Amino acid sequence: MSQVFFASARAKKWKYDDSMPGKLERLLKEFNLSKYCGPQEWVAIKTHLGSEGAHRIIRPVFLRKVVEALRTCGAKPFVTDTVRIKGLDYLDVANQNGLNHLSVGAPVILADGLYGNDNIMVKGIDILNEIAIASVIYDVPAMVVCSHIKGHIQSGYAGAIKNIAMGGVSSRHRECGWKCGRGAMHTLGEGMLSWDKEKCELCYQCMEICPLDAIKFVDDQLEWDTNKCWRCGRCERVCQSKGLSLPGNEQRFMRSLAEAAKLVLDTFKPQKVIYLNFLTEIQPECDCMPVADVPVIQDQGILMSDDIVSIEQASVDLLLKAPPLPQSFADEKQIVPGDDILFKLSERDYHLQFEAAESLGLGTRSYELIEI
Repeated sequence: MSQVFFASARAKKWKYDDSMPGKLERLLKEFNLSKYCGPQEWVAIKTHLGSEGAHRIIRPVFLRKVVEALRTCGAKPFVTDTVRIKGLDYLDVANQNGLNHLSVGAPVILADGLYGNDNIMVKGIDILNEIAIASVIYDVPAMVVCSHIKGHIQSGYAGAIKNIAMGGVSSRHRECGWKCGRGAMHTLGEGMLSWDKEKCELCYQCMEICPLDAIKFVDDQLEWDTNKCWRCGRCERVCQSKGLSLPGNEQRFMRSLAEAAKLVLDTFKPQKVIYLNFLTEIQPECDCMPVADVPVIQDQGILMSDDIVSIEQASVDLLLKAPPLPQSFADEKQIVPGDDILFKLSERDYHLQFEAAESLGLGTRSYELIEI
């Protein structure tokens, strides 16, 4: 049984110590970071930098608290993510969302370079043959994984496993392209986009949301660049007329997430990775979408552990106890208290990723919750 530390989002006293930044400071002190990183050791703070229009990422103040705590141990932290859109554009988006050297107190860099192809090939386990891990994450000796908990197009629940599985892997490799990158997880390299012209309303949302410009319309005909596309599924998700379909296999996808997470974590020595899950502004979509809908569940707080499976299970258990928020997508879908909100929103069996991660030896779903 692993320990998971918890700081509630509720503030019941008018004192700094009862604020969420104050509680995060206490969490970091309670956890004794010096056990996980040494003096002068470089430490990656892996997070998601958001998107233009998606502002509900982990707030800079929280990342700064992590940076400051690592510095007290003598470590040299930096904030990082892999390229989601073109590298320079992604850094601009991060700055728009308030993530920069001045706000977080440490460099903000791209783990797989400006072009998203600076990576190291690693042999796979079962479903994944080989995968391109971002070179910075591959090389760095220690990491703090800061995950914004939310829904997701394909995984239903997006937390620490999704953060390092998709976020620790590049979108493409120089030679084998998307088939060795994130696309190998999204549709396992097999998904082929289909377009129903009769249903299409020519709204062009699919073209506008594509991060790699793989879709365009010529004379009202959709053209899809199968070699450029890494099968993220955003186009299918935003097609309100149901004119696009990108098939996948849910069970294999969830297993591939767990496998990719293990491959990323295997590049670290034991007790060199810590997890912080932020159960705040819990929206139905990933932070890679161009919007941030209103939260579907009230803020719950912050969790911290060195067991990725335990912290994911603890996060879900807290979410399962929470009622849906009014005037949200959950309310629109007529979800009621007691329902599994994220499952009802996505109809994805997200528990499969935890089960697969546990079977791969990444941790245990049994945990002790310690509230500070």
